[in-house]
Amino acid sequence: MRNGRVCGLPANRSRSEPRTRGISAAATGYRRCVPAADPPQRAVEVRRSARRRRTVSAYREGERTVVLIPARMSEAEERRWVGVMLDKLAAQESKRTLGDAELIARAERLSEQYFGGRARPLSVRWVTNQNTRWGSCTPAEGSIRLSHRIQGMPEYVVDYVLLHELAHLLVPGHGPRFWELLEAYPKTERARGFLEGVAAAGPMPRVPAAREE
Repeated sequence: MRNGRVCGLPANRSRSEPRTRGISAAATGYRRCVPAADPPQRAVEVRRSARRRRTVSAYREGERTVVLIPARMSEAEERRWVGVMLDKLAAQESKRTLGDAELIARAERLSEQYFGGRARPLSVRWVTNQNTRWGSCTPAEGSIRLSHRIQGMPEYVVDYVLLHELAHLLVPGHGPRFWELLEAYPKTERARGFLEGVAAAGPMPRVPAAREE
């Protein structure tokens, strides 16, 4: 077993390409990349293997992160999968799950920070019966429910899902006004990329399309 945390995902193709930084490109072999932009600062090393056909895996090795990918992958696929695996490792290393009381406090803080406090949920809780969506809300009741599937995901992803449902307390559909609200959150595209990457790797909820009516 290698040192540090290990995770792996099937490398299914997807058009979603989460933003990554500091990733250099090479056709074969492996190379060192500059440290990732988000803390902790770790160098990222990508290794290509002709024997690896479909899977992508990553693990911590001291102060660096090693990502193993198939040799046939394009540079765009490499960038996408490096981002997905870095976020996947971060999620695995995040042990703590927010309780329901902490969730509503977090939702209120996010509403104040990004929506001027206009979205006011009366309840926010985890549920285990939501397998076709990441979260849902009932505006008439002021209630928000988050799928247990996002427990352990990076905090910025949980915050995005919370903000998504908070925005629905103000705007019911996924029209332009809805997405204008979410533009206030600087990690919207990154979080959507993470969720799309997770969904592409298995039977997971669909991420609503931006600007969708």
